[in-house]
Amino acid sequence: MKLLHYIKDGQIRLGVKHEQGVIDVTGALTVFPAEGIPQSVDEVIDGGRAAQEALEQYVEKVMAQGGDFMIDETRLTFGPCVAHPNKIICVGLNYRQHAEETGSKIPAYPILFNKFNNALNGHGHDVLLPKGSSMVDYEAELVIVIGKTAKNVPRENALEYVFGYCNGNDVSARDFQRRTNQWMIGKSCDGFCPIGPYLVTADEVGDPNRLSIRCMLNNEVRQNSNTADMIFRCDEIVSYVSQHMTLVPGDIIMTGTPAGVILGYPEDQRVFLKDGDVVSVEIEKLGTLTNRFVAEA
Repeated sequence: MKLLHYIKDGQIRLGVKHEQGVIDVTGALTVFPAEGIPQSVDEVIDGGRAAQEALEQYVEKVMAQGGDFMIDETRLTFGPCVAHPNKIICVGLNYRQHAEETGSKIPAYPILFNKFNNALNGHGHDVLLPKGSSMVDYEAELVIVIGKTAKNVPRENALEYVFGYCNGNDVSARDFQRRTNQWMIGKSCDGFCPIGPYLVTADEVGDPNRLSIRCMLNNEVRQNSNTADMIFRCDEIVSYVSQHMTLVPGDIIMTGTPAGVILGYPEDQRVFLKDGDVVSVEIEKLGTLTNRFVAEA
């Protein structure tokens, strides 16, 4: 199942991606009310498998009953596909070729840092290029969304705690990032964490360690890789993080970016993101996340 948030009249509404369009679950509930049906992606995650099954059955009934609940997604204003994560955890230098292009050593342990909820952004929204930075970069990433509370989880069971996956862009102001040894200031500017457009349930994705991943800048392919190039695989990441902090439903983990970021170019060839640039992140089975970058007024 492909879940999404869209915004109507200032309110976040729940949609389910269908081959014919997007099913407006929130709208359908006003006409066909039903008990126990989640009304946001976050509620689906919190409710676990029972909530997911209830939603699947409800969508089937709505489709069978008819009604005008199918929306053309090109007309939607998307929200972040997870609206209220408790934690946004990021893994740095997690693709072998990316570590090599930046001249970094292959890490012995996952390099963890964080973003905050102010950085959340949705598909189709603008990302502001902050004043004071001239080195904003893209980073296409596979995002893990946790579905069950996880603490000290063994690697062999780690993916059982994953609800699903989505596209992410770990937008980075490199000049801010490199001011100190702590990366956070360059990673957590407002809107620097677009995710979506959909949250795809784990059962539809299959093996997350074998997905093609690309990033396009103004339709030019800049990153073109596969999650198989990860140094630390998804199961290892979830297990490792859970050894150090309790993961809860809705937490998101950005798993690192492949080679091809602007910072990886020779210094005289680096042209960082500028006003009007459009960046798209495309991951196999997860759709395409697109954002325009605009100068901060």
